[in-house]
Amino acid sequence: MSRTNRKQLPSTILNFHAPDATAVFIAGTFNDWQPDAQPMTRSEHGWWTVTLQLSPGAYEYKFVVDGIWCCTREDESPSEPDQDCVPNTFGTLNRTLTIEG
Repeated sequence: MSRTNRKQLPSTILNFHAPDATAVFIAGTFNDWQPDAQPMTRSEHGWWTVTLQLSPGAYEYKFVVDGIWCCTREDESPSEPDQDCVPNTFGTLNRTLTIEG
């Protein structure tokens, strides 16, 4: 099959508000939890953005802000929409993301 016939994976944009951060990454089940594999781009007013192309399914992830893994509401700006989080084996929380097929 040629590349032109392959179905493009849907794009998913994720944002995180960290105005004082110098580097933000996203790590999760989609990249084997590698903390520096997927950098985010800083935009205006301290928002960091990443576009992921993921197959349909359920994923767990965290943001890595200046080397610190973040998920809980205490880690976030109050203006950010509520995110679904689930407990992990380390006694903290992971965010969840579902990509519809």
